[in-house]
Amino acid sequence: MPSDNQRLALLPVGRTRRLDRPSLLLTGGSGVLGRALIDELSPDFDLLCLRRNTPLRDPRVRELQGDLVAPRLGLSPLAWHELALEVDVVLHCGAETNWRTPPQDITRTNLRGADTMLDLAARADAPLYLVSTAFVANTPTEEDRRRFPGAAAYLDSKAGAEQMTREAGVPGAIVRPSVVMGDSVSGRIASQQGLTRTIGSMVLGQAPVLPGAPETRIDMVPQDYVSRAIGDLVRGGVADGEYWLTAGKEAIDLREFADVCADVAVRHGLPRPQRPRLVPVDAVHRLLLPMLEGTSLPASLRRRLEYYAELLLVFQRELPFDTSLGEPDCGTRLTRTDIRAALVRNAESWAGDRAGLLSRNRSAATAPMEVAS
Repeated sequence: MPSDNQRLALLPVGRTRRLDRPSLLLTGGSGVLGRALIDELSPDFDLLCLRRNTPLRDPRVRELQGDLVAPRLGLSPLAWHELALEVDVVLHCGAETNWRTPPQDITRTNLRGADTMLDLAARADAPLYLVSTAFVANTPTEEDRRRFPGAAAYLDSKAGAEQMTREAGVPGAIVRPSVVMGDSVSGRIASQQGLTRTIGSMVLGQAPVLPGAPETRIDMVPQDYVSRAIGDLVRGGVADGEYWLTAGKEAIDLREFADVCADVAVRHGLPRPQRPRLVPVDAVHRLLLPMLEGTSLPASLRRRLEYYAELLLVFQRELPFDTSLGEPDCGTRLTRTDIRAALVRNAESWAGDRAGLLSRNRSAATAPMEVAS
């Protein structure tokens, strides 16, 4: 049996429960989308956030320490039963998204996590909203699985979690965001990852080559649009369906993506980055990377090229996604102007931070030296 201290570690921590509003259990609250969901949902729900180790330290939520891959989240049978009695809504946003994690660990976390949350929702008689990804539409080939095992395991596990949800028969909905970028107004994001990190690399001129054709669509949606759509679905009590939270036909292409980043760099006083050379993904692996073996090219640049190729395997798409944004109880539809403006603000967030650092370094270099008396 667990010790008294272990029992205490499994109990909710933080503020006390608000009994005047429904209780919503959120997984993945520390992530990019999870933080935006806390902003969106905290006015309407008593938020209980599952976390494994690092506290959220957000006064708007209560925290529950647990582990997605452990039976009953690592809770005792009694605590598990009490959690089911308390929860009115389950929003499952937690997942293993680091493609450098061993593929079997990605699969285990994402499938076991979905299974556990479905079990809890059924016991609680609560709707479950599963946050999947729009890129389940891009089924990996066997060659993709060999070249990019982490990305392929992520896509396969998300598709598997969706199938489990459909078969479970629990009320709720499946939501499929595309790339979640920073806020549409401030450009800020809780942490840089995936394609949003590529924005920074392009602003700073660190992406001489990008795998992909110029006309390839890059489907990105600001985090506040995604969180608002999910919030509308939950508040509206939507009990079934699959919702694509995507730019759809309004998605910009890779050429425009690169141009926006270059223009922002210049406006912020950074050196204009050289336009990246756009190389088909397959050619990167058949020709470019093998050609660079044994050369003096820095290992960091080679790793960056491999990283971009893996990202764009998932994030590129010749045909546009469907989109559910703007439908009843599903947020606001994006225009191409909205997306470009959000990309500008995301790039400006990177460029502003970098320009500020350069300015501080210049000031330090030209400041008069103090002489001790």
